[in-house]
Amino acid sequence: MSFDIKMNQVSVKFGKYQALKDISLHLEENKIYGLIGRNGAGKSTLLSLLASYTQPTAGTIKIAGKDPFENAAIMSAVNFVYETDYSAETEKVKGMIEAVERYRPHFDRQYAMELVKLFNLPLDKYVSKLSKGMQSALNVTLGLASRSKITIFDEAYNGMDAPTREKFYKEVLADYERFPRTIILSTHLVSEMDYLFEEVVILKEGEVIMKEPMDLLLEKGATITGSKQEVEEFVQDMIQLNSQILGGSKAVMVYGELTDDSREKARMKGLNIGPVSLQDLFIYLTKEEEEYEIQK
Repeated sequence: MSFDIKMNQVSVKFGKYQALKDISLHLEENKIYGLIGRNGAGKSTLLSLLASYTQPTAGTIKIAGKDPFENAAIMSAVNFVYETDYSAETEKVKGMIEAVERYRPHFDRQYAMELVKLFNLPLDKYVSKLSKGMQSALNVTLGLASRSKITIFDEAYNGMDAPTREKFYKEVLADYERFPRTIILSTHLVSEMDYLFEEVVILKEGEVIMKEPMDLLLEKGATITGSKQEVEEFVQDMIQLNSQILGGSKAVMVYGELTDDSREKARMKGLNIGPVSLQDLFIYLTKEEEEYEIQK
């Protein structure tokens, strides 16, 4: 059974507020997707639909060809990991792991224990008494060890310090290599996590404005570096995202795919063409109308 995801003209309304607008999206199985967007773009709403926490106001969602809502077989294959309030939780860490193991069919207890050691989780401590960072580490431990066919991490790193986040990122890649499945990472830490993504989905105001393989998306921009005058002349008619000056040199990030002719002209002028970052492309693509400004 192929656990691909198909959304067809999906909309979600909360009263008069429209969180998602006519989204049609196909996510193939066994890929790592980055879901990015500004606050309020609709990321968590979209993910809650995939996890069957809510139903669309309009449109259809199919996972493995079936409606996931109240479908036990599909719901058990989807794991939605998000920041949770554990203040009323009465279980200890060990008990929480045992509880999840009972209802996740592919849960790997040995791997969970390896992650417990990696994140220094205290098995005999009440979950409610853990720090926010430790609670997040427990959440990602349960998410990874469940090895669900579709695993969703929605800002799951909240509270983790940088070294712990890096451990989490490395484990995502390592365990994905061992057990391929669909992993969706929703994040604001774009520059920190972009190397994890195979494909990127960008949301803006409840709509999907881009879905691209990471390598093709990065081809939509470039960084032009060289002498200040030559760079400014070369990019004067381009959409400029960012610029830096160092002495007599200048580097400008531009949006738009460069033609072979443009690349040859740059080479003849002694200019270097490098990649543009996903974060800079994301900032540009999700700007509000009043924020658009071509830097000259």
